[in-house]
Amino acid sequence: MKKTLVLLTLLIPFFLVSFNKGKEKKQWDEGTALYDILIDLGEEKPKHYIKPTEDQIKKGEQIVKKGWTMTPDGEKGRPVSKHYLCTTCHNVEREDPDLRVANPETRLPYVKEKGIPFVQGSPFWGIVNRESWYNDDYVEKYGDGKIEKAHNDLRESIQLCAIECSQGRPMDDWEIEAVLAYYWTLDYKMSDLGLTEADWEKLKADSQSEGNNEALRTWLKTFYLQTSPATFFDAPPSKVDGYGLTGNPKIGKDIYNISCLWCHNAKDGVSHYVLDNSRNSFKHLDRMMFKDSHFSLYQIIAYGTYSIPGHRPYMPHYPEEKMSKQQVEDLRAYIKLRSKGEKLD
Repeated sequence: MKKTLVLLTLLIPFFLVSFNKGKEKKQWDEGTALYDILIDLGEEKPKHYIKPTEDQIKKGEQIVKKGWTMTPDGEKGRPVSKHYLCTTCHNVEREDPDLRVANPETRLPYVKEKGIPFVQGSPFWGIVNRESWYNDDYVEKYGDGKIEKAHNDLRESIQLCAIECSQGRPMDDWEIEAVLAYYWTLDYKMSDLGLTEADWEKLKADSQSEGNNEALRTWLKTFYLQTSPATFFDAPPSKVDGYGLTGNPKIGKDIYNISCLWCHNAKDGVSHYVLDNSRNSFKHLDRMMFKDSHFSLYQIIAYGTYSIPGHRPYMPHYPEEKMSKQQVEDLRAYIKLRSKGEKLD
């Protein structure tokens, strides 16, 4: 009996140390992935959660940026689309200075400084941190049948984008997993949230009590949007009067250069409708401005065109979270200025 008591006395500190080690919180810093912390705090892993391999990541990045990759058998894969790349409409970098707000007015100077385009699609950067896709008015564009799966499933969202938006083929399962693997390299890190020193103290202090975990998860999610909002707007009743706002041609110049010319330039643009910085391009745009035509600035930005097999001209439209009515008027002001042969200093 004495030997048993002695043995238990010796083992108790060992069990206590082991138990305490198991209860220790992981070390978090600004380089920690946001989802790692949410999972540490009891968040269920999302359906799209995977632990990607290096090969998957490499293949996924090639699909996103080049449109194809090598198959698992080592053969050259088929292009997902004959017409577009993912990066035609989506950035792979951060494009919003404040992750809590979808504001095109602050986005434009931010992307200009970074040297990336001002595009219609939501960025792939942080896409795994969102909780739904093809939100809000995209249901109106694609209908309940097509949106039903894609809205709450990132894999289905990738597939819908390949078939409908890119006018491409259905992707194989391994291709979708590869793209998803690449997306997980673009997840938010804690440094992206802009937490203050006081915020970090709150996070570390409150996380010591498991009873605070749900509240902490909710609090962390206030630092970024869980969805990309999409609110469509109409062309103005009178294209001559426009939206009744005074345009700034300097801002319009930026929109023309890093939005319009991203797809419509002759060198590497994806559109058959070619624009450039010649006066002829601006005169044409000015002449079509007030017509009920896809060549009208007001018409194409507000409504875009539908993707139809056979590659009829297709352009995604801009939700107001991606281009504001004020920015449409800024673009109009720049086109009007250049159509007259004038240039900005």
